[in-house]
Amino acid sequence: MLSSNRLVFTVTLRASVAICLAFIPHSANAQSTDKTYRDLNHNGRMDAYENPRLSNQKRVDDLLKRMTLEEKVGTMMHGSLPSGDVLGHAGVRYDLPLIERYINTDKVTSFITRLAVPPSDLAAQNNAVQRIAEKSRLGIPITISSDPRNHFQAVFGASTKGGGFSLWPETLGFAAIGDPALVRRFGDIARMEYRAVGIQMALSPQADLATEPRWPRVTATFGADPLQVSRLAGAYVAGFQGSDKGLTKDGVATVAKHWVGYGAQPDGFDAHNYYGRVAKLNNADFAQHVAAFDGVLAKQTAGIMPTYPMIAGVTLNGKPLEQVGAGFNRQLLLDLLRTKKRFNGFILSDWAITNDCPIECSAPTAERPQTPSAIAMPWGVEALSKVDRFAKGVNAGIDQFGGVTESKVLLEAVKSGKVSVRRIDDAVRRILLVKFELGLFENPYVDEAKAAQIVGSGQNHAQAELAQRRAQIILENRGGLVPVVGPRKVWLYKMDAEEARRRGLTVVATPEEAELAILRVETPSEILHPNHFFGSRQNEGRLDFRNGDADYEAINRAAAVTRTIVSVNIDRPAVLTDIRDKAAVLLVTFGASDGAVLDVLVGKAKAEGRLPFNLPSSMQAVTNQDPAKPDDDVKPLYPRGYRGN
Repeated sequence: MLSSNRLVFTVTLRASVAICLAFIPHSANAQSTDKTYRDLNHNGRMDAYENPRLSNQKRVDDLLKRMTLEEKVGTMMHGSLPSGDVLGHAGVRYDLPLIERYINTDKVTSFITRLAVPPSDLAAQNNAVQRIAEKSRLGIPITISSDPRNHFQAVFGASTKGGGFSLWPETLGFAAIGDPALVRRFGDIARMEYRAVGIQMALSPQADLATEPRWPRVTATFGADPLQVSRLAGAYVAGFQGSDKGLTKDGVATVAKHWVGYGAQPDGFDAHNYYGRVAKLNNADFAQHVAAFDGVLAKQTAGIMPTYPMIAGVTLNGKPLEQVGAGFNRQLLLDLLRTKKRFNGFILSDWAITNDCPIECSAPTAERPQTPSAIAMPWGVEALSKVDRFAKGVNAGIDQFGGVTESKVLLEAVKSGKVSVRRIDDAVRRILLVKFELGLFENPYVDEAKAAQIVGSGQNHAQAELAQRRAQIILENRGGLVPVVGPRKVWLYKMDAEEARRRGLTVVATPEEAELAILRVETPSEILHPNHFFGSRQNEGRLDFRNGDADYEAINRAAAVTRTIVSVNIDRPAVLTDIRDKAAVLLVTFGASDGAVLDVLVGKAKAEGRLPFNLPSSMQAVTNQDPAKPDDDVKPLYPRGYRGN
């Protein structure tokens, strides 16, 4: 059954007025014809912005003239669809009354969803949001965005997991395979899944260059080679948007991030946190980080998201960069991105850059930890008022603010003369254009019954499973142990015993009983900042295996009595020196199921990956390297491009 029957006016092209009413069912692929339109402003006639025969630019111009200043500044907010809490990450359905307030009072028309529910349920919830919007004064449809949903790792503020979406390796895995055609195919599939549930915008890809091994967000990059990052991130954009030449009506608008230099975080300390608010580069290194974005710009990504940190050590046009976060930096957004790089899309700030940073944000303690209410990243402008932060961001080039619905604050900035109405119109025009390009004014609704069929497509899931296998790398295979042939008694660590039995292996209880031990372990990490909201959730610190680590103790126990296969999931460049000689087989994954790992080990699938960055030989080498330079460690244990045995 279709999600909704929408009341539309049927018009005769030869007449100047509507002559009758008709109920027209909408599906995910429904198109308005010359004889139908959606009477979004409820006035009984087809206005220019409602006319699908006109160009998108003419429709935007008409709608912009009809909007109040309050509606315009509301369009420049990108809020969170509340579910369980105001950030939307703890529930199974939206808080529709609160959303109604956001839409009708704050005039917000863009939101991120963090719901992780079955596809039909997610489609139904997103349709409910669109129904609220359709009743508003102008009926402007909602743009619904999402962080990545098709990978293994899920960290609040970076990615979402669940909901039945096809499960692919992390983008690092795509970098290991190195095939732009595969990345584009992934984008095509993810695009269909997103649109099936009513998501029209991807807050991805990360075109950041992975130059600091300890940085928690390495896993969502395409590695350390700026040329490969550019090539693969560009393919990602083309797949999601549906074209090499920009956004298509059945596409998903991409917001490539984070412009620019985010990967150069000293000690790997991320700029979501006060202690990571500065990235350090020189001009030559900065140029490589900029070059990594060439591919997404060439494929005309709909949006760009600036990075959080202040960029220290860089000059543009002979002047040092202002020491403010990139969302407030006119040199980075207008001089470099708009003027030099000729970017014409919209600029969406990263989340919460206009919020106040109280003591719980800058210096939380165990007694007063940072909670969601204290999340803020106003780096370099902490002393400014909220009004002045909004004004500075808009005047620096921001078109839309992520994670906030405080349209009244921006309205005050305009009324006080700190932001011109012309600048507001410029920003709103870019945001509205994307809605028209996506066809949302013709039909923002999706078919709830079909959502599960599309997202659950067996063919799409099979392609994702194959990519998980291809992305793996066999770094060591001593004695040709892989493929594992014939029935073997195996001891498993962090693996599904049933998956092993399906492949003819006999699972035993202890390493002492086994002919072979198979262990899955993670890249080591530490929680160095437990009182910070993001610091407590991100993988920080060391990358080497040490005594006392549960994974390392399991490896030692197994290696003492039998041959071992160690599979290391790489979310940051692990130091494998202390486990290499303990493992007969050393396997690297970038997000893979137990079945995918076992298929490679028993020879049912082939590992085809190459390392997308160096794997360093020691933590001393890591601490000695420059966080802004790709693969800057001396004498890596395994160099970038290594494909193993």
